[in-house]
Amino acid sequence: MRIVSFNANGIRSATEKGFFRWFARQKADVLCLQETKAQEHQLTGKQFLPKGYRAYFRDASTKKGYSGVAIYAKREPDELRTALGWEAFDEEGRYLEARFGNLSVVSFYIPSGSSGELRQGFKFEAMKFLEPILQQWLRSGRDYVLCGDWNIVRSRLDIRNWTSNQKNSGCLPAERDWLNGHCREGTGWIDTYRALHAEGQDYTWWSNRGAARENDVGWRIDYQFATPGLHDRLRACSILRTPRFSDHAPYTVDYDYDF
Repeated sequence: MRIVSFNANGIRSATEKGFFRWFARQKADVLCLQETKAQEHQLTGKQFLPKGYRAYFRDASTKKGYSGVAIYAKREPDELRTALGWEAFDEEGRYLEARFGNLSVVSFYIPSGSSGELRQGFKFEAMKFLEPILQQWLRSGRDYVLCGDWNIVRSRLDIRNWTSNQKNSGCLPAERDWLNGHCREGTGWIDTYRALHAEGQDYTWWSNRGAARENDVGWRIDYQFATPGLHDRLRACSILRTPRFSDHAPYTVDYDYDF
């Protein structure tokens, strides 16, 4: 089973840059997109739907052209879920879950706090809200893969400029403690990249300022977190730095799993 996660920073923009032409060659079973920045009725053209896939969307209803997540799958899900129960979070289009038998694949877009104190406060509220949900999923007996942009790095290995970003959203100690608390070895969520590359220093997002991407001054904030039972089913992963479809890179994981 191959799953791709990608923050498109605008699905129409990424499509114009060739994302779906690239994706059509990947033989992926599931694609999770974040920041579609569009409404579903704007994405009916063939260029937005690779042959052999079904597409499902959770758009932002609070603000047009904002946020939004999607899941593309070769197989029709048994069930789709689009809300977690907190309207402020749900209506920004930040969660979509597709259920295939005992497997749940989630496209997640955790808020960014980089625009100021108001949004950082909302991010902390979202983290508190998600705490029991993430724990419940771990205990559910289902296999989960949580894909998406979490807007938080985990450690020094996940960001080029560690020291200078300690007071910046995405690298705040409270954020890192929260995320790492969910990834406790043996009992928590599996960070698929870190499980396969214990000392890896690859990034998934680069600022558009300066030559951050060219100089690889990046952050690893896009993840596929899996339930512990999937740990031994991990086979390979890759981060596509080039070509450039967005300020984020697609992150692909292969699982030994019958999809």
